[in-house]
Amino acid sequence: AVLGVAGPTLPPSTLSLIRNMFLDAQERTVAIGVWVTSFAVGGAIGPLVGGLLLEHFWWGSVFLVGVPVMALLLAIGPWLLPEYRDEKAGRLDLPSAALSIVAVLAVIHGLKRIAESGLGAWPIAVMAAGVATGFAFVRRQGKLADPLIDLRLLRAPAFSAALLINTLGFFVGFAAFLLIAQYLQLVLGLSPLEAGLWSLPSSLAFIVGSNLAARMVRRIRPGFVVAAGLVLAATGFGLLVGLDRDNGLRMLVIGYVMLSLGLSFVFTLAADMLVGAAPAERAGTASALSETSSELGGALGIAILGSVAVAVYRRAMAGADLAAGLAGPAGDRLGDASREAFAQAFALAGLISPAAALAGA
Repeated sequence: AVLGVAGPTLPPSTLSLIRNMFLDAQERTVAIGVWVTSFAVGGAIGPLVGGLLLEHFWWGSVFLVGVPVMALLLAIGPWLLPEYRDEKAGRLDLPSAALSIVAVLAVIHGLKRIAESGLGAWPIAVMAAGVATGFAFVRRQGKLADPLIDLRLLRAPAFSAALLINTLGFFVGFAAFLLIAQYLQLVLGLSPLEAGLWSLPSSLAFIVGSNLAARMVRRIRPGFVVAAGLVLAATGFGLLVGLDRDNGLRMLVIGYVMLSLGLSFVFTLAADMLVGAAPAERAGTASALSETSSELGGALGIAILGSVAVAVYRRAMAGADLAAGLAGPAGDRLGDASREAFAQAFALAGLISPAAALAGA
């Protein structure tokens, strides 16, 4: 929970600084491309370092990697990072923050319980309460002089469209990244380090795509580049459906590269359009909305697509001989059944993702 509170403060802070450091539109797009590249570089380094630690130390060691990084940020940040303050900024509305947290957590909790136990009165009631809390949050924002989220920004078509596409991109992306990491280890039997190494091509695709997007929009309208990225991502998702254990690794890496390249266009240009459509004094709000849509889209993607995968897996395993602790043929049959069940769950989630990406395109 502490990591969840602290982590999402970094992207909107840095993105709003970029908005005020680079006033020229083309320079800002390039800067945001570099900003997205930093996520890809971190995404490439993280699984490798994490894989090495997991192979040599206990599981908790992966959480210690962030300590020296944060210490370095605290040491050099005050000297290197510029500052921009809105003199008219209002106070933080804590009731609005509480309403937003309750709304999101209630909906996701209901989805998880449905995946675990099926439809029931409790998860439906919790989800309904979450939706009602969300409506209360929106109404409160419209009445406050200094709202937590300035809904007036949503009146700009470019801003609201970019926000929706960004949410959709993270919806399909986060779930894919999680399920692919599991597929590499649970179905293909790779070690954490091997899985991290085979994830490197997708990280390189992100780096290339986020910088390429900044160049493409000099000649092509951003909306067309985003749509092309979503189509490319949908094609990559399509390759992930029907993987088998003989050629699964090769096809998975190709599909992973394609969807990462496509989503890099989406993430880069959606962030650029979000901060570019807002006035300079609202850059912090626009950046916060961008990060909120990213986190919400990612959380819903993991909740919904992950819940679908869990439900398929549970159904496929229902008839298996649960001899989990047995050695020999019985244990082997259980292992094969488990891998096949996860492959089926992975394939169904892979069918939903390209449909969502194509709808966005």
